[in-house]
Amino acid sequence: MDGLEWKRTKYSASVKRFLKYAEGLAIKYSDYLISDSVGIQDYLMENYKAKSTYIAYGATLFENPHVETLKPYSVIPYEFDMLIARLEPENSIEIILDGVVKADLNKPFLVIGKHETAYGNFLKEKFSNCKSIQFIGGIYDINILNNLRYYSNLYFHGHTVGGTNPSLLEAMASKTLICANKNPFNGSILEDDAVYFENENDVAHHLLNIDCKDDKYQSMIKNNSDKIVDIYDWEIIIDQYAAHFEEIQGNLLAKSQYVEQG
Repeated sequence: MDGLEWKRTKYSASVKRFLKYAEGLAIKYSDYLISDSVGIQDYLMENYKAKSTYIAYGATLFENPHVETLKPYSVIPYEFDMLIARLEPENSIEIILDGVVKADLNKPFLVIGKHETAYGNFLKEKFSNCKSIQFIGGIYDINILNNLRYYSNLYFHGHTVGGTNPSLLEAMASKTLICANKNPFNGSILEDDAVYFENENDVAHHLLNIDCKDDKYQSMIKNNSDKIVDIYDWEIIIDQYAAHFEEIQGNLLAKSQYVEQG
């Protein structure tokens, strides 16, 4: 299980009810459950009394930055801030951009994500007078995304309903300083190696006061990249899945032998 789909604002009330119902069925009729975050694992236990195995999502460390990748976006290394997300309310886009307006900084803030949607149009209209906010659209080249994250001053991660969000691990792997929405999903991964926001005032404060080149922030970046190598590297995740499937196979074999003997 990798998220609370029934909390997503893009769904109607009837769809949300169905997704919540389907979640319950999946838990009731599954023999083995896997949670991709500690937050989801806690959610299953608290709400369903269901045990699950924690196996996170994975990422690959970014190690070859190229500053020339920034040229098409007219930004200077460490002199811009950014976010990458689906432009949906549960990803805190409006709160973050309200904070950008409040900070009133004369430097670019890149919004990367498909914006040709009803909510995207709403955001573009609301923030049309803020010259620093640039709606870039979707970028699907991982090398470009990694370089933009690497050279940003502050990377915002506003996701609120997921488990171990892939874009969060990608940001950690890109060696960027992360400002995350304060919730159990993000906190269980980032721990003390990020700054957090709950509202637009927090966002504005961080934008006005943080220089990612400061030693304390460089330490956060280093700790997060170490987590990718030591905990979230894809080879480690694959081994965890393989070990779990072998355990399941052993349990099923033991059960079948018990039935035969009985």
